[in-house]
Amino acid sequence: MRKQRGARRKPMSEINVVPYIDVMLVLLVIFMVTAPLLYHGVDVDLPEITSEPIDQSDIDPVVVTVTGDGEYTVSIGIDPDEPVTPDELMDLVARVMRNNPQTPVMVRGDRNVAYGHVLTAMSSLRGAGVPQVGLMTRPPQE
Repeated sequence: MRKQRGARRKPMSEINVVPYIDVMLVLLVIFMVTAPLLYHGVDVDLPEITSEPIDQSDIDPVVVTVTGDGEYTVSIGIDPDEPVTPDELMDLVARVMRNNPQTPVMVRGDRNVAYGHVLTAMSSLRGAGVPQVGLMTRPPQE
């Protein structure tokens, strides 16, 4: 067998990485487009009140939302809002408070919701062992 002149084998250190870069860029674009679509929020028309802002802590708060039609959702840290019943709310928040009793708990209620729905949420939170509940508002627009 004869060797051909000029024919060289590529050493392993010369791997072509261009296809890998192309795949990485395509994946980056896909993640950039889909990431904003993954966050679902609940529209709540908060009442506008002039009040002092609360001190921010390093612990992500538990936010209980009472929507305009009286439904409850809960958001723990950066997790999106999950619909819950008052009993599920109490169980979920009780577990959070057992793990970290310093977790701040906030209630944001739609301005058009019946007062009884907000009181039901606050009663569930007190039953879960929350010592202090904050109410969320929006500063007045000028």
